[in-house]
Amino acid sequence: MDENSPVFAIAMAAELAGMHAQTLRQYDRLGLVVPQRTGGGSRRYSMRDVAQLREIARLGGEGVSLEGVRRVLELENQVQALTERVRDLESALADELVNRPGARVFAAGAEGGIVPLRHGTRPQRQTAVVVWRPQR
Repeated sequence: MDENSPVFAIAMAAELAGMHAQTLRQYDRLGLVVPQRTGGGSRRYSMRDVAQLREIARLGGEGVSLEGVRRVLELENQVQALTERVRDLESALADELVNRPGARVFAAGAEGGIVPLRHGTRPQRQTAVVVWRPQR
């Protein structure tokens, strides 16, 4: 069981968050905190959902509108997803470095993207000269 496991019924989640169950239903309708559903359609909240409910209460207490709260939660979720993606990529890179010591795995492209390389190859370099003149 982890923080994303849907284990709490709406009554328990409301109690843990210090809210009324009807408030949780409203937040679900607004898309602020959308719990997972059981086969019968009952809401199940995770510890992460409860933490988000507490954050909504804190932000609301500071005068942030529900639209502002929605945006803050959206950005926090995006940061968490990106953090998990970076962690996965770091793990994959570490595995690759262990399995192929001394081999190049990738290089940065001219536009900043990732260019995969085969073992023993070098990246192509751009050697074009660009002349810039300001227009008058």
